Amino acid sequence: QVQLVESGGGLVQAGDSLRLSCAASGRTFSRYYIGWFRQAPGKEREFVARVNPSTATVYADSVKGRFTISRDNTKNTVYLQMNSLKPEDTGVYFCAADTFGRLGTNPSEYNYWGQGTQVTVSS
Repeated sequence: QVQLVESGGGLVQAGDSLRLSCAASGRTFSRYYIGWFRQAPGKEREFVARVNPSTATVYADSVKGRFTISRDNTKNTVYLQMNSLKPEDTGVYFCAADTFGRLGTNPSEYNYWGQGTQVTVSS
């Protein structure tokens, strides 16, 4: 079992920054592929970024150059640094673990999920 707990969300203005954290349980955290997803009201959950065990990263086009995903295996934590936030970044942000190495961007490819943290960006 893997438990994931997100934190760091909040209400900010356009152009501001936030850093989200995803704290995970599990002795083999360093082997997990961890993704961040977000879901806006009335919309489907969408991929934001992923960090592999090798620390290689993948980003959605909509956040490239603004968001940075990183991991600290000593703390079992993955971070999402979000800069130059836009109103369209508003949503509930979820972290998820893929323990099978599917290397996907589809939510169905991730087998553990956190409860989410709300990010609201006002214009």
